[in-house]
Amino acid sequence: MSLHIIAIGKKHEDWVGTAIERYQKRLKQPFSVEWVLLPHSSYEEDKARQEESERILTKLSGYDFVILLDERGKMIDSPTLGAMINERVSHSAKIAFVIGGAYGVTEQLRQAVQFIWSLSPLVFPHQLVRLMLIEQIYRSQQIEAGSSYHHQ
Repeated sequence: MSLHIIAIGKKHEDWVGTAIERYQKRLKQPFSVEWVLLPHSSYEEDKARQEESERILTKLSGYDFVILLDERGKMIDSPTLGAMINERVSHSAKIAFVIGGAYGVTEQLRQAVQFIWSLSPLVFPHQLVRLMLIEQIYRSQQIEAGSSYHHQ
């Protein structure tokens, strides 16, 4: 089961790419992760948000479950995220995670997803969010497997 991460921004910076690769290599079947990186808009603010959101929306067809990462979303713990992912993986759902651009996403995009997840009310650099997301995907798999990786 391939999980897709659709993100606005340039390729992974070296320091984050190394860490992302570390977690991706640890993932076991049926999990695998594919990245879809879309370039930043050349515009700013509302126009950038609109253009980037439209490009993201074109990539969402065919997904059964889409999770948008947004600081205004719902905060959940790792076991809840793990249960959410694993339930859908067990039903062969095609899952996508979306990381918007610096100006966020449009309301139209927010309405098109099934879940809006907040890592924190804080705003993080997009490169760091990528790393945090892949680690949480790995953690989800480990929780489901009953591994000692996650401590309650």
